[in-house]
Amino acid sequence: MKYQVLSEEILQGVGGKENINSVIHCATRLRFKLKDSRKADTAALKANAGVIMVVESGGQYQVVIGNHVSDVYQALLSTAGLGDDSSDGHSEEKGSLFARFIDIVSGIFTPFVGVMAASGILKGLLSLALACGAIAETSGTYITLSAAGDAVFYFLPILLGYTAGKKFGGNAFTTMIIGAALVHPMMMAAFTASQAGSPPLHFFGIPMILINYSSSVIPIIFAAWFSCLIERTVNNRLPGSVRNFTTPLICLAIVVPVTFMLIGPVATWVSQMLAAGYLHAYSFSPTFAGAFMGAFWQVCVIFGLHWGLVPIMLNNLAVHGADTLLPLLMPAVLGQAGATLGVLLRTRDLKLKGIAASAFSASLFGITEPAVYGVTLPNRRPFIFGCIGGALGAAVLGLYHTTSYSFGLPSVFTFSQVVPKTGFDASVIAAIAGALIAFVFAAVTTSLFGLPAAKTTVEETPAAPMAVANPDLLHKETLVSPMSGTLVALEQIADETFASGLLGKGIGIQPTTGRVVSPVNGTVASLFRTRHAIGLEAEDGSEVLIHVGIDTVKLDGQHFIAHVSQDDKVRVGDLLLEFDIPAIRAAGYDLTTPVLISNSDDYIDVLAASQQREVAAGEPLLTLIK
Repeated sequence: MKYQVLSEEILQGVGGKENINSVIHCATRLRFKLKDSRKADTAALKANAGVIMVVESGGQYQVVIGNHVSDVYQALLSTAGLGDDSSDGHSEEKGSLFARFIDIVSGIFTPFVGVMAASGILKGLLSLALACGAIAETSGTYITLSAAGDAVFYFLPILLGYTAGKKFGGNAFTTMIIGAALVHPMMMAAFTASQAGSPPLHFFGIPMILINYSSSVIPIIFAAWFSCLIERTVNNRLPGSVRNFTTPLICLAIVVPVTFMLIGPVATWVSQMLAAGYLHAYSFSPTFAGAFMGAFWQVCVIFGLHWGLVPIMLNNLAVHGADTLLPLLMPAVLGQAGATLGVLLRTRDLKLKGIAASAFSASLFGITEPAVYGVTLPNRRPFIFGCIGGALGAAVLGLYHTTSYSFGLPSVFTFSQVVPKTGFDASVIAAIAGALIAFVFAAVTTSLFGLPAAKTTVEETPAAPMAVANPDLLHKETLVSPMSGTLVALEQIADETFASGLLGKGIGIQPTTGRVVSPVNGTVASLFRTRHAIGLEAEDGSEVLIHVGIDTVKLDGQHFIAHVSQDDKVRVGDLLLEFDIPAIRAAGYDLTTPVLISNSDDYIDVLAASQQREVAAGEPLLTLIK
C-alpha cells in the first residue's frame, strides 16, 4: 500500500493505536483526537520528511501532510486496524467550549467538504457561462450540470445527518434518515402549499411550522444531537435482542416530529439571527471586515481554527442565497501564493526553491499549508507580506461588497463563484482587482525584502563547477550491500513512498537469501517492533534504512528474527535480521527490499550500483558524495 511507511511513522509518533480516540482528515491534515497528547512525539513528527507541520489546536492533534493526505489516511487506517468510520463517539474528554466547538464542526464537515467545494465551483462556472452567453439556462446541458452542482446543497441535511450522527456517537443512518425527512418531497410540497395560503399540517392536533430545510445546516445538527442523546438513553434500557431495530424506531418516532414542531423552527430562528448578526457586523464597515479577514485568515489556518467559519458561510448561503465572507478570504490565499512566488524568484537555495515551486501551484488552488509551513512562515517576512497583501486586497472586495453565490474553498476558482447570473458588475471587477493587489504586493515585497542576503546565495558558489571538473575535491563514501540478491531501480519499486524518493535516495534488492547484515560501522538507530525494518546510523554520518519487503509490517513480526537491539553497536558484516523467504512469499508479499540513505539531503548525490544485476552481501552498493 502507498504511504505505508509514513503511516507507520505517524502512528508511532502519535503514541500508537491505543492512544487514538478518533482520526479524520481534511484537505491537508490528519486530525487526531488523542487520549493523551503528552504521549505524542511532536519533535519526531516535525522532523519526518513526509510531515509538513504538527499543530495542536481546537482540541485536536493535527498532522499536516499536504495534498496526498487521503492516501496517508487510508494507509493509516490499514496500519492501525481502524475502520473508515473511526469515531470518538461520546468522548468524555473535556476542553474549552471553543475547542469543543471547533472539534465538532471539523468532524461534521470535513468528510465531504471536498465534494461540497467541487459542487460550488461547478455552480460558479455555470454562472460564469451564463454571464458570458456561452450557455442557455433552459438547455439540457445547463439543467444537467446545475443538478450536479446543486445536489449536495439541496440534500445537505442528509449528508450532515450522517456525519453529525457519527460525530455525536450515534447511529449515523438513523440521523441521516432524519435529515432525509426534512427534505422529503411530501414535506417540501406541504411547505410550498403553506406558502400559497393552505392551512398548516397538524401532528396529533398540534400545528406544525413548515420551513424549507433544503440547504439548511443548523436544524439537522441539533436534531442529530437530540437523536443520539435519545439513543444512548434507550440503549441502556433495552435488551440486546431487540435494540437493533427498536432504538432507531423510537428515535425516528420522537425526533422527526419534534424537529418539525420545535427543533427546526428554533434552529432556523438561530440561523437567521446568526446570518443577520454577521451582516450587521459586515455592514458596519465592510472595508474593515475585509482587511481584518484578509490579514488573519492564514493565522486561523495555521491553528486549524478556520473550520469555525464554515457554518457561517453555509448558513449565509442557506438563509440569504449568497455569502460575503468567502470572497474576503480569497485575497488572503493569493497573498500567500504571491509571497511564495516571491521566494521562488528570489532565493538561490535549491532546496527552498524546489519546495516553493510545488507549494506555489498548490496555494493557487486554496491549499496553502505547504506554502505557509514550508516557505513563508519559516522565513517570517514573506508570511507577513502575504498577510498584508491579503488585507489590502480583501479591503477592496469589502468596499465593493463582492458576494459569492455558492460555497467553495477560497482559491482562483472563487472568481467564477462571485459572478451573478445577471452578468458582470463592479463587485466582480473588485474581486479581480483585490486578488491582483494581494498577489502582486506580496510577490514584489517578498522578492525585494522578504529574504535576508544569506538566503539568496546558498548553494550557488563558484566552487561547484570546480568540484565537478575535479573529482578529487569530492569526498566519497561507499556503502556495501546488506544482502545478496538482484538489484532493482528505486523508481521501479511497487510502493510510491519508496519509489518517489520521499524517504531518501537508494536502491532496491530482490533478496536470494534471508539474511540482512550491517553495511556500515555504526549504531542501530531504530528497530521496528515487527522486525521487518531497521535503521542504522553510520560512524561517517550516513543514515541507512533497510526495509525488508513491501507491506510486510502486516505480518506483525511473523517470519522475522532480529539479532540486534536498538542502540547496539555493529560492524560491517554483523548479522542484523533473518527472514523466511518462502513463507513471506507464500503469504503474498513482495520481498523487494529498499536500501535508502535517509539523510540524502546531506549529500551532493547518492549513486547506486549498476542495476538489474546480482549483488552479494558485502559488495559495493551505494556511493555517497559530499
